[in-house]
Order: sequence, then structure tokens, then C-alpha cells
Amino acid sequence: MSLLAAENLPFVIALGCLALIALLQVTGIGDVIEDAGDFDTVDGLDAGGFGAALTALLGLGRVPLMIWTASLLLIFGTIGLIGQAWIADIFGAPLAPLWAMLGAGAAALPLNSLAARPLGAIMPRDETTAIDLDDLIRRDAEIQIGTARAGSPARARVIDHHGQAHFVMVEPSDTDQELRTGDTVLLVRREGQTFYGVHYQSPLLGLGT
Repeated sequence: MSLLAAENLPFVIALGCLALIALLQVTGIGDVIEDAGDFDTVDGLDAGGFGAALTALLGLGRVPLMIWTASLLLIFGTIGLIGQAWIADIFGAPLAPLWAMLGAGAAALPLNSLAARPLGAIMPRDETTAIDLDDLIRRDAEIQIGTARAGSPARARVIDHHGQAHFVMVEPSDTDQELRTGDTVLLVRREGQTFYGVHYQSPLLGLGT
């Protein structure tokens, strides 16, 4: 049975979306999206009553929403592909796509809720050291991935006054300058979700510790 067969397509698409989320996280774009959209909380479901019960049941709020979504896509896609292959072996044909999606979704939601518990226990809780983004200005950062140019930011790691690491997108303050992986920069200003840095050598950086 082909992975690209119609009955498997919803699950292949789900795993493709998971790969896209992973790519966004690796490039740092995912952090910008989370900060801009406040994806770490689901405010509409934080109220008491049914909303709070649904939030707890689904495991929302235990981990950032992007992580919760990635976990759900992984479980949904895996259950769907394995389930379709298993059903085809037993009955000679897989389920129709709609029924397969409903079955995989019904199984994936509670399993994802269970997975959110250990994930939430091991992940750092940003709200305990929540800071204003402007508090990161005048702090050292280290370019982690890519080369930052004017109009093309790169992902950088900066430590706040609590000792908590943050990943931000940085462009050079000097438009003629490039900031490369491993460069130390001083964050001098911020526009929206993008910081601007000045390259220099800091003997006190110690971001690897």
C-alpha cells in the first residue's frame, strides 16, 4: 500500500506539517511566531467551567501550543499509517479516508493528552521568569544559526537576568555588517520581534554555561 494513496494522504499531510513545524523551530521562525501570537497559552479556554475542563482533558497549557500541536500531528500521523496498514492486512482493504481520520483522531487526542504530562514536567516553564522583551536590550547574545544581514535576521541566544535562555531574531545594527554563527553581539534596540545588535568580543559572555 502506497504512502501517497488516498486513504493515507491525511496522515502523510499531518507528518508533513510536523516536518514544517520542526523546520520553523530550527530556523528560529517558530519562536518569533510564538512570541507574536502568544501561542504558549490558550486564553479562550483558561476560564472556569467547561473551558477549564476541556483544557485539562486535552493537556492544553501543560506545554506550549506549538509543541502540543507537533505532538498531536506525530501521534495522529503514526496511528493513521500503522492502523491503515494493519486493517488492510486483516481485511484486505484500508478504511476510507474520512473514517480513518475519525478513528485516528479519536485515538490521538487522549494519547496526546497523556504525552503532554511528561513533556510538561520536563520542559522549562517560561512564566516563572517572564520578562519584557525590552529587558533583553543591552545584554549579550550569541548568533546560533545562520548569518544575520540587514533585512535578514538570524537566530540568537541571550540570557536574561534570571539566567533563563531566550532565542530571538537579530539583525546587525550597522546595515553594512554581517553577524555570523558564533559571533557575540550586544543587543542595542528592538523593533517588533526583531533585535538589532553590534558585534564585539565579550570575555564575560559565557553563554555556553
